[in-house]
Amino acid sequence: MMPRLGEKYDIKIETISKPRPEYMTDEYFELDLPVAPAVMVGDEVVVEGSDISDEKLEAIICNQLGLPPPEPEKKGILGRVLRR
Repeated sequence: MMPRLGEKYDIKIETISKPRPEYMTDEYFELDLPVAPAVMVGDEVVVEGSDISDEKLEAIICNQLGLPPPEPEKKGILGRVLRR
C-alpha cells in the first residue's frame, strides 16, 4: 500500500520496522515517537498502536497535500465489474 501511495502522490515514504521488543526500550521512548504500529503524515501522528484503512490514510495524505479526497472505491462484485 505505502509504495503505491508514494508513486501516486509523488511523496517520500519512510518505513521503519524493528522487532517488537526494540519499541519497548527506554531509548525508544526517549525519542518521543509514537507507539508502534503507528503512521505519521508529516509531523502529525495519524494512528498509534493500531492499523489504519487504506482509504482513510489516502484521504489524510490528500488533505496534507491540499488535494481533494479520493473517490471512494467501489466494493463488492458490482464494484469489481464497473472498475474494468
